[in-house]
Amino acid sequence: MNQDNLYDCAIIGGGLGGLTLAVTLSKNGYRCILFEKEEYPFHKVCGEYISMESWDYLTGLGLPLDEMKIPIIKKLVVSAPNGTELKQDLLPGGFGISRYKIDAALKEIALASGVTVLENCKVDDAVFNNGLFSIGTSKGNFKSRVCCGSFGKRSNIDIKWKRDFIKQPHNKLNNFIAVKYHVEYNGGADTISLHNFKDGYCGISKIEDDKYCLCYLTNAANLKKSNNSIEEMEKNILCQNPHLENIFLHSTKLYSSPLSISQISFQQKKAVENHVLMIGDAAGLITPLCGNGMSMAMHAGKIASFYISELLEGRTNQDQMEMAYTTAWKQTFEKRLRTGRIIQRFFGKIWLTNIFIKTLKLFPSFTNKIIELTHGKPF
Repeated sequence: MNQDNLYDCAIIGGGLGGLTLAVTLSKNGYRCILFEKEEYPFHKVCGEYISMESWDYLTGLGLPLDEMKIPIIKKLVVSAPNGTELKQDLLPGGFGISRYKIDAALKEIALASGVTVLENCKVDDAVFNNGLFSIGTSKGNFKSRVCCGSFGKRSNIDIKWKRDFIKQPHNKLNNFIAVKYHVEYNGGADTISLHNFKDGYCGISKIEDDKYCLCYLTNAANLKKSNNSIEEMEKNILCQNPHLENIFLHSTKLYSSPLSISQISFQQKKAVENHVLMIGDAAGLITPLCGNGMSMAMHAGKIASFYISELLEGRTNQDQMEMAYTTAWKQTFEKRLRTGRIIQRFFGKIWLTNIFIKTLKLFPSFTNKIIELTHGKPF
């Protein structure tokens, strides 16, 4: 066997979960390789709000958040389709930073930590046999003792492995599309706003360099009703909410065309699939309305790093590692995902969303409880 192509851990996907896991393991002395199909820096469809639970972990890995002049977000505004607004302090809050910036910065930290990072590298498959993974990629074949999947919401591997959520027929939890822009806008630097419309919601919050991230989620039916035109859908459906009408009227889009992704699923997924430990959205996707997918991905990577170390040091075996990680993942995230799915059901139908927002305005303590249930503790 070519020892140059043998690694302690191979990570498929270079998002926040994959990058932070790679840095954590490499700093602990393990040989890691990370495969990313794109080339850094690049934009991703993402709300770009990260809850404060991740701050200490990121700075501990060497990311100088204090020096990056990023906005700290402390307030929440939610509007119903009819324009009714709910305003609430957001505790513990979060910060805004683009994936274009943070992913590229973490990639440099990974390289400096000794991680092998292969960009423009598509992974075709990962097969476990006799204690080792064989990983076929567009840049050759590699071996690893452990393999982690951090490949986002939907990938070619999900389809190849025929994961359960891929096989489900279209339903209310698995046929969403997301659209994202960076915009110039005169909004509140310390506020994240979530504006509801028929069968969807749109978030806007400040990121670095006086830019704002505008990202919305809706079902595929809205796009179909709009002749598959994003611009027509925004004009005829999103802008029925007066706050969104104002945002689209008074903001300047900084992309020539929007970023989009389709066939997003919020259905349950397995934390381990074909002996691969799943990290972030690959293990389970929280509704963007709850705003904590990135923190959950990084937290899952930190949890995985502990059990991976146990295996590599010979204190456990593959089956025990998989079972322990699955249990820890469920204990840490299952309640948050379930809460997100429940909250999601109150948004979409115009009349129900209008009533729900009006009710929340009357009971701020209940709103605080929802925020608490969808935010984690520092890790």
